Formats: sequence, C-alpha cells, structure tokens
Amino acid sequence: MPYVRKIVYTQENLKAFKFLMKEFDCDMSEAQKWIDRGRVYLNNEILTSKTSNLNGKVEVIFFNPISSGLKPIMECEDFAIFDKPSGIMIHPKMLDDEFTLNDDIKSLFGKDANAVHRIDKGTSGLVLVSKNKNSERELKALFADRKVKKSYNALVFGKLTKEIKIDVNLKLDLKSSKIRIKSHANSSGKSAITDIKPLEYLSLCDMSIVEASPKTGRTHQIRAHLFHVKHPIVGDMIYSVSEENADKFLSFGMSDDEKIRLSGAKRLMLHANSLSFKYKDKEYNIRSKIDFKELVDEFCNC
Repeated sequence: MPYVRKIVYTQENLKAFKFLMKEFDCDMSEAQKWIDRGRVYLNNEILTSKTSNLNGKVEVIFFNPISSGLKPIMECEDFAIFDKPSGIMIHPKMLDDEFTLNDDIKSLFGKDANAVHRIDKGTSGLVLVSKNKNSERELKALFADRKVKKSYNALVFGKLTKEIKIDVNLKLDLKSSKIRIKSHANSSGKSAITDIKPLEYLSLCDMSIVEASPKTGRTHQIRAHLFHVKHPIVGDMIYSVSEENADKFLSFGMSDDEKIRLSGAKRLMLHANSLSFKYKDKEYNIRSKIDFKELVDEFCNC
C-alpha cells in the first residue's frame, strides 16, 4: 500500500513542521503539505496549525513508494519517459489506492520526481516524468504552451476513409449526465481540437485503427471527440456504452467478459504512441516500444 501510517510519541515540544522535517527527513514544503491535507494527527485529532508544538502521540499518513520494477524506456539527466501499461493510474486519488506509476517514479528518482502530464488509467503509453523541481516547471510549461506534440493510436468502431479535424468544444460534468467525469460536446465548453488519421480498416469486425493528434488537452478529449463523430473507441466503458452501464462500471467494476460484450474489448483501446518536444535546445522525438496492432490482437475479439 503506497500510503502508510506512522505513529511517533514525542515530548520535545517542537513546532509541527520542524518535528516532521526531523522525524521524516522531509523539507518544509513537504511537511506543510502533509498538515494542509489533514494527514497529521496529534493525540488522535487532525492537526491544523503548522506552528503548534507537538507533545504526545503524533500520527502521520505519508506516501511510501513500492516499486513494481517498471523501468523507463529512455532517460536523461532531467527527465525520463515510461511506457505505462493500461489499468494503472499515474497518481493515487485516494489514500487506500493500490499501486500507481508514482510508486515507480519516486522509487527510481526520489521524492522530487513527478509526472508532468497525465493519461487516463485505461490508456497505455508514453508518460513524461521530471526528475527534479526545475525540470518539472520547465516541462509543464511546454505542455501549457502547447509546445509538446502528442499522437495516440486508437481502435474505433466503424470505417474511417479520410482524415478529419474535430473542432468541437467540450464541457465536463453536464447536469443532464449522471457520469460526473464525462466530457460532452457543448458550445459553452472549452475549445478542443483533435486531428484524426485513418491507418487501417479491419473489415471482419468493422473497426478502424486511427492516429489521433490532440491540439489541446481537455479531459477525455480524444475519447469524447471520437464518440461525438460516431466512432467511439473500442473498450471505452464511459463513452461507447450506455450511461447506465458506465455508471455500473465506475461503481462496481465488471468482468472482462462483460466489458468485451458491452464495449468490444477488455481494456480501453487507446495508446499514447509518441511525444515530440524541444528541451534545452535539443529536439526529442520519442515513440512507444509497444506495437498497437499487437494490443488489438491481444485484447479484442476481432
């Protein structure tokens, strides 16, 4: 379990942040973050003041990474790139979440290392990871300024015969939808643009392998855009199925057989295939080591 609890008894009367820095070998910002997030207890009550003197039972909940053995496909002094498997989150959302990519990131490169962008849990493929705070700021700025080119492979329902540009605003969490994390085509939403290029048509199952290149970075952008043009991604248990089944999937989970029956595959058939960017005057063009067609053969009934 990545998050662990540690109980320490003290009579030192040190300020809270100083005690945490001494006991857990962390810096001041990390100690203050633990307190701000309600992860420090004094005598069984949540500590709210960073300057309180600690005396008695101190309980701290903190992230303790446990590596899965996943290694980056490339790295340099400032960053690394992982080929994330489908089914793994990048960061834990809840204190009781199991393994995430963050475990391997912190285990390999230390507590200051961090993913500088996100892909969905079900999406496999490339994730760029900074090794220090300076590179994190610079790399995140590249994403914010849209200076990182990304391409994805996806398997979608139906036949695509020509390239299309999807320029449709997306709005998250419409009141009319029971799925809070779902993006919807909506004129009042945020601008979103995705270029779609057909690569191969699989006639036996009426599905197409496409390349998707997002020009913006909205939540579920590729998934929502392909759903909007009536070519939802195979294995998408939020967009390619009814909201009733999506709610069931999110609430209780489903067997692989049921996922295949409802959505065509037992995993989301979306893969982050390439990243291109310039960092410190050097051009990087990174491609995934995974063959998407092999994923199609492995996970789909086609």
